[in-house]
Amino acid sequence: MQQRCVWVGTDPLYQTYHDEEWGVPVRDSRALWEMLMLEGFQAGLAWIVILRKREAFRKAFKGFDPKVVARFTEKDVTRLMADEGIVRARAKIEATIGNARAYLKMQEAGEDFSAFVWGMAGGKPIRNVWKGRGDVPAKTELSEAYAKAFKQRGFKFVGPVIVYAWMQATGIVDDHTVDCFRHR
Repeated sequence: MQQRCVWVGTDPLYQTYHDEEWGVPVRDSRALWEMLMLEGFQAGLAWIVILRKREAFRKAFKGFDPKVVARFTEKDVTRLMADEGIVRARAKIEATIGNARAYLKMQEAGEDFSAFVWGMAGGKPIRNVWKGRGDVPAKTELSEAYAKAFKQRGFKFVGPVIVYAWMQATGIVDDHTVDCFRHR
């Protein structure tokens, strides 16, 4: 049996996510935005809750296409609030719609989301060397800088802790602990 990061536990869905997705660099702008939105929904919950609901989220938010989500109206908010397949938090739903609009404003200004994100990280994954779960920070100076930059662009639910979890998930940082088979 392969040694994994201790947070993974024994849930097969969590193990597959860890083994195949978590920490793998994502360069696609839409996919980066989707994961940032899902991390926002995760605030106050366990990630496994969001992982189990991810396909329902994708369906409810029309594939997380920012052009579509940006056009959502109050009628869509009502629809989403009634969708038992997702986390029904009005502030998070409304933030996702607003964040789609902020994403599109970046595009309209000539700012590619992926280029912006990866530019702030120096263009390549930041590889950390953590011995155990207790060594991994909840936020960093870079996650604070991202949070500030996102907020300046009109994003919500993008605090430094949410952003750091997103950085880990999308491979901007590689936080697999040294005893994990995925380290490096």
